[in-house]
Amino acid sequence: MTETTRDPRLVVEVLSEALPYIQRFSGKTVVVKYGGNAMTEDTLIDSFARNMVLMKEVGINPVVVHGGGPQIGDLLAKLQIESRFVNGMRVTDSQTMDVVEMVLGGLVNKGIVNLINQCGGKAIGLTGKDGAQIRARQLKVEHKTPEMTAPEIIDIGHVGEVEHVSTDLIEMLAERDFIPVIAPIGVDAKGHSYNINADLVAGKVAEALGAEKLMLLTNVAGLMNAEGEVLTGLTTAQVDALIADGTIHGGMLPKIRCALDAVKGGVRSAHIIDGRVPHATLLEIFTNAGVGTLITDAEQQGNDSA
Repeated sequence: MTETTRDPRLVVEVLSEALPYIQRFSGKTVVVKYGGNAMTEDTLIDSFARNMVLMKEVGINPVVVHGGGPQIGDLLAKLQIESRFVNGMRVTDSQTMDVVEMVLGGLVNKGIVNLINQCGGKAIGLTGKDGAQIRARQLKVEHKTPEMTAPEIIDIGHVGEVEHVSTDLIEMLAERDFIPVIAPIGVDAKGHSYNINADLVAGKVAEALGAEKLMLLTNVAGLMNAEGEVLTGLTTAQVDALIADGTIHGGMLPKIRCALDAVKGGVRSAHIIDGRVPHATLLEIFTNAGVGTLITDAEQQGNDSA
């Protein structure tokens, strides 16, 4: 049905189903990592922005952490700067870091802010350097082969990991009805900038805020078992077992570890959700259906089905 012909009774039914979830999560913080298809397809971009505004309007405090790897790659290519990767991480020299800051802190960040504002929200764009809210240190990458007696340390430049998150600025903005939109750039004690994986930043921000939920948008349906079936609800112990037996491997492993660490660090639940589905975040929060994998601590599982 189109917007003009949708059955009003269906609209009322949907709102009625959402009511207990709205009541349950009002006043809570939800950290959303935004990236992948949801950042590149027009319909998904619009639905994401509307989702954030609606969450804020019903009393939930969304905090957005975004990626931007493809956009960084595109600009580097236009500038004829080679992109190199080690263990899936972009080697970031000083010249590349300048591009990273321009793309993440400027083009991508302000684009998301503008979209949310156009949908009636009040978004403010930040990087981790603003207020020194994300203190970082250089990420040490180890490489080891069976014949090596000790691992080799590879310097990949301005690639960092989160050392500490200060929440004062984020909390102040949320209290004043703004939606913080954070680019994953950190700063060390000497003022050096670092490019940090957006999933990791989102997880650490969620931990620091004591968030109700961490939601990681992906390009897959969720975490799958060996038969290709989506695992919809898992405890931290079950996730540890799936990592140990090799079910979780490859590119999904860092994302799952991020979600796992967040839950173990105090976040009530983490969600690996399919960002290719329009309104994925609302479906996961406000319905029983969901569109991905939910991870909780064992004692929370019976009480956290959304």
